[in-house]
Amino acid sequence: MSLRSLLRVRDLSGADLRALLGRARAHKEDPLGARDLLSGASVPLYFEKPSTRTRLSFETAVHRLGGLPIVVGPNDLQMGRGESVEDTARVISRYARVFVARTFSDDHLARFARASTIPVINALTDGHHPSQAIADLFTIEQRFGSLDGLTVAYVGAGNNVAHSLMEACALVGVHFRAATPPHLAPDPEVVSAARALAEASGASLDVGPDAEAAVRGADAVYTDTWLSMGDPEEERQARAVALTPYRVDGDLMALAKPHAIFMHCLPAHRGDEVTNEVADSRASVIFDQAENKLHTAMAILEGLVRRTLEGGGSD
Repeated sequence: MSLRSLLRVRDLSGADLRALLGRARAHKEDPLGARDLLSGASVPLYFEKPSTRTRLSFETAVHRLGGLPIVVGPNDLQMGRGESVEDTARVISRYARVFVARTFSDDHLARFARASTIPVINALTDGHHPSQAIADLFTIEQRFGSLDGLTVAYVGAGNNVAHSLMEACALVGVHFRAATPPHLAPDPEVVSAARALAEASGASLDVGPDAEAAVRGADAVYTDTWLSMGDPEEERQARAVALTPYRVDGDLMALAKPHAIFMHCLPAHRGDEVTNEVADSRASVIFDQAENKLHTAMAILEGLVRRTLEGGGSD
């Protein structure tokens, strides 16, 4: 690992990302192979948003690496209630080996990481979800044996999951296509930076409004919920209208390659972004993705901790 904290996928190098996938494979094959790495250490897991897979995967990962996971929420810390983000980071750095956070503001997490002397892991913010994207790539690699020459199609809202998946594919040379309504397109800054990464790795990156064009001939078809955590509830009906043409059903999946897989970070709102026909099909790897979040969480923790112990890493 060439960095101290993981706030977004593009913080990694292509070599970093491939190394993480390799370590995830090792942890999947030997779950207790690094059980002394965090011996005697604690890892606070700060969850400002609800979580099933991310919380349980990181909590289990810390335990398997020999550490003590401490799950806390916004009502458990003084951060945001009179104590600055920076002071909280300095205090936690005196107690813990790593800090994992699922929160809203990317800026607050970046401030925390700058003030911290321990690694910080983004377990989801409004803008990015790097741990999910790493698990997604690991799932794809496990299914196909290699990432070389593959095409991933993402359809739906251009949210944090789309951002991180786009950056991950760009880093390792996987072709990426996103189809979103124009007013729900990914952040142009993220797209521009990811496109530069894709060009460097020999991959293509396309973003547009046509779901059928994105899915046609793809090896993997990915979607996410129509309304993400933090999005205004009053937008639900308008989003349903705008995103219905992006629903992944049997007809849309049929445009992908015959061996194509269906992916979703979960929870799935069946009947909205995906039909039962697809979610429960043989092409679906959604529960493999969920499991693989554990193995990649172990890899991320291991990579950052070993780099810290060696006295290296940078922001």
